Amino acid sequence: MRLATWNVNSIRARSEDVVAWMTRHAVDVLAIQETKCSDDQFPVMSFIAHGYDVAFHGTGGYNGVAIASRVGLQDVHLGFDGQPEYDGVREARAMSAMCGGVRVWSLYVPNGRAPGDPHLAYKLEWLDTLAGVMQLELTHDPAAQIALAGDWNVAPTDDDVWDVDYFAERTHTSDAERAAFRAFVDAGYADSAAPFTPGPDTYTFWDYTAGRHQKNEGMRIDFALCSPALNDRVHDAFIDTAARAAKGASDHAPLVLDLS
Repeated sequence: MRLATWNVNSIRARSEDVVAWMTRHAVDVLAIQETKCSDDQFPVMSFIAHGYDVAFHGTGGYNGVAIASRVGLQDVHLGFDGQPEYDGVREARAMSAMCGGVRVWSLYVPNGRAPGDPHLAYKLEWLDTLAGVMQLELTHDPAAQIALAGDWNVAPTDDDVWDVDYFAERTHTSDAERAAFRAFVDAGYADSAAPFTPGPDTYTFWDYTAGRHQKNEGMRIDFALCSPALNDRVHDAFIDTAARAAKGASDHAPLVLDLS
């Protein structure tokens, strides 16, 4: 099975390109983030026409997640237990479904915005709550097949950013954010792509400004953290940087895992 994750930065603007990419690369399951549309706006037929079932969760604005699959799509869950709210709203940032025997999560972790911003406290609470839920999942079933796929908005190490000094006073690289990410690894989830996509300079995101992509001034913030049983099945992975270079592309590149 080929599993991928991609922050598409507006599915309505890019649905045909996304589906064409999935078909070209024989992707079986795609976790999608930042759909930027409400459920009644989601371009369902683009996926169905190419043999993919799709589940989605969005309210418009800058959030929204989805999962597309051609190997089954059952038992869809929106959000997670205890998911924190922001300004009284439980944002459309998490969903999961059973796809080919794997519980696939599509996660769009809050950005954090800036040090001291309330959104950063929200981000840390969001990650802490999710980590507790996912740790409990493995405690209940150590053999569970789980993929925590998405845009994590955290660069876990200095190798995951193009310039450590540039990010010193910004979010995504703070000790607190990195500790929040590390909690998932400590619970048993593996950065399954890492052995196949060695850094430094292996990124998944390049800002649109200042020619960042052309200069490879990026960040590695998109991950598929796999439970131990699923990680044992990962035999290859790659970041499709060519997708980021395409005309009208998202500012993220897709991350792909191949499972035995």
